[in-house]
Amino acid sequence: MSSFYGENLRFTIFGQSHSPAIGVTIEGIPAGHHIQFEELQKFLNRRAPGRSPTATARQEADVPSFVSGLVNGITCGAPITAIIENTDVRTQDYQSLKDSPRPGHADFTSQMKFHGYQDPTGGGHFSGRLTAPLCIVGGICLQLLRSEGICVAAHIQSIGPVQDSTFDPVSVDAALLDSIPGKAMALIDDSRAAHMEQAILEAKSNGDSLGGIIECAVVGLPAGLGDPMFAGMENRISQAVFGIPAVRGIEFGTGFAAAQMLGSEHNDPYDWKHGQVRTRTNHHGGILGGITSGMPLIFRTALKPTPSIAKVQESVSLRQKQGISIQIQGRHDPCIVPRAVPCVEAAAAVAIYDALLQRRKEG
Repeated sequence: MSSFYGENLRFTIFGQSHSPAIGVTIEGIPAGHHIQFEELQKFLNRRAPGRSPTATARQEADVPSFVSGLVNGITCGAPITAIIENTDVRTQDYQSLKDSPRPGHADFTSQMKFHGYQDPTGGGHFSGRLTAPLCIVGGICLQLLRSEGICVAAHIQSIGPVQDSTFDPVSVDAALLDSIPGKAMALIDDSRAAHMEQAILEAKSNGDSLGGIIECAVVGLPAGLGDPMFAGMENRISQAVFGIPAVRGIEFGTGFAAAQMLGSEHNDPYDWKHGQVRTRTNHHGGILGGITSGMPLIFRTALKPTPSIAKVQESVSLRQKQGISIQIQGRHDPCIVPRAVPCVEAAAAVAIYDALLQRRKEG
């Protein structure tokens, strides 16, 4: 399995949804950095299950235990390994999945890949539960980037048909980004929270689920970070973001809407501002040729509706080789979007910190 990421910051995620523990081993973080554990736990709590009526009822504390790489809370240069125990599991809810795969889930494809030896409970290694270790390394990287004056934050742009405001791609700043993570729902316009919650609960009451879009911004980035072609910042971020199981798409800057624009509309005019080269607009989303321009880095991520729903669905019995109807048991998020916001921030942070280490290596 390719459960690792990075070139300079390299980490490996291990475990399954219902295994005794999940965790991550991180290599490449320089020695001498003090990790703020309280801040890291606050970040992990934003992703943790069982804390909202719009989330799964599974109860997990998600408190990491660091077993290597830190001395008195300071990185020592050795690989950092952290684990999170799985304490609230119900393996009996997943016994039928090897024979009757859930539509929209990895049950069937993992069966074909691993010939029945995969762990189906809770989705195994394909579960969104594995984003908790991603948030450990991402939460650490967020702290390291903040010490460099780089701020990363995301908000829920939409859940189903309900929309939030969007970031101003030219003038979004750290003050706005800092105001979002402490909210019960990560929004720019707090008046949309009740509407989003109502939409989620309505889908849940109908035995269904909703997807949505998360918009992420990074400010304080220097120009010149990244590489052309296959190591561009879009590539680095996209690879990390697609490690989040529910992700179906990503766009940078104006994204797909650029296909409907003229070049004269999409091109961002350059200007001198406060002694720096800036652009008057930011259709490029802060990246040109795979390299940061110094403008805010803006991207949006589309997440699918949770495939595990209570409605009766059509599947097959692999053993009987015939179609059947199934009704999924277990505890599942009716909408994964609110809990995925810190995961997107984590993915962006690890990609940016990896690129930052690369730039320093190059001098």
